[in-house]
Amino acid sequence: MYSISHQLYLEVWGRLMSAIGRKEYFSGSVTCIVEDTECRLTCTLIVVRNHDRESEGRMAEIEKIIPVWWEFHTTIGGQELLNDFSFRELLYIAL
Repeated sequence: MYSISHQLYLEVWGRLMSAIGRKEYFSGSVTCIVEDTECRLTCTLIVVRNHDRESEGRMAEIEKIIPVWWEFHTTIGGQELLNDFSFRELLYIAL
């Protein structure tokens, strides 16, 4: 079993935030490579933003993310490995 590190959660979060941008709905994938492991998060999300705090030129802060569906794959040398990824943990670390 491939153990997802705190650092990998942060890397996935950063890529996910870049992919979401200003959207309030996201459906797609983000990929990163850590050492010899390819990691891919594919998900459909509802992004709830706080528009009350939105200022001119800045996007509204994310209040919460509701995962509709997700899967996380880890692959080493073309071989897929089970992993202990948790979307709840991703949100806990990031938000």
